Amino acid sequence: MTKIIAVLNHKGGGGKTTTTINLAAALQLKKKRVLLIDMDGQANLTESCGLSIEEEQTVYGAMKGEYPLPLVELKNGLTIVPSCLDLSAAESELINEPGRELILKGMITKLLDSRKFDYILIDCPPSLGLLTLNALTAADFLIIPVQAQFLAMRGMAKITNVVEIVRERLNPGLSIGGIVITQFDKRKTLNKSVSELINDSFCDKVFKTVIRDNVALAEAPIKGLNIFEYNKNSNGAKDYMDLALEVLKLK
Repeated sequence: MTKIIAVLNHKGGGGKTTTTINLAAALQLKKKRVLLIDMDGQANLTESCGLSIEEEQTVYGAMKGEYPLPLVELKNGLTIVPSCLDLSAAESELINEPGRELILKGMITKLLDSRKFDYILIDCPPSLGLLTLNALTAADFLIIPVQAQFLAMRGMAKITNVVEIVRERLNPGLSIGGIVITQFDKRKTLNKSVSELINDSFCDKVFKTVIRDNVALAEAPIKGLNIFEYNKNSNGAKDYMDLALEVLKLK
């Protein structure tokens, strides 16, 4: 059965796209069929996969009902639904659509009638607007990457509140799969303090795996590669494989 995972943090720079692409690559190395959906109007995931942000068909056209979700198969075996800069306009364009929070869920359901994936990972925009609501309504689990910085902690309560509302009104099957601490440097006292605070506050919702601060993770998307293609021996590759092993246990 397909597991759908939304990756969200409404503060930019927290490792959301990095987590989406590298978790997907790790799951694929574990012989899972993985689909990526780029729901962010910045299209960082699309570019990180080596695609142009001017693909002919994107999630934007699909959300507007022009065609089904367009699938682009990458050389590394992953499949992606690309985004484009126009997607940001979808928030206002779809505001009067009936059932507007359910558009993505409906398209994924149709897609799964003909194509089977073990995992679908949705890279959400760094906001809590309509596109994010679509992702949360379609998802089984939410993964929240949190940078090991104090300010990154401040938005957590807002996200958990939104999850409760979505669960109550739109998607009772949604649960928080886990919080993953990113850009962690054990030599920094602040990083350690924030990590302890997150663990104390969210207890069993925090993944044991911590994504260490690693320059290879920043360099890989510039080449249009995931961390395993770029440097499979890096700390980044080890950490995301460990995270994937935890994600495989989500039920």
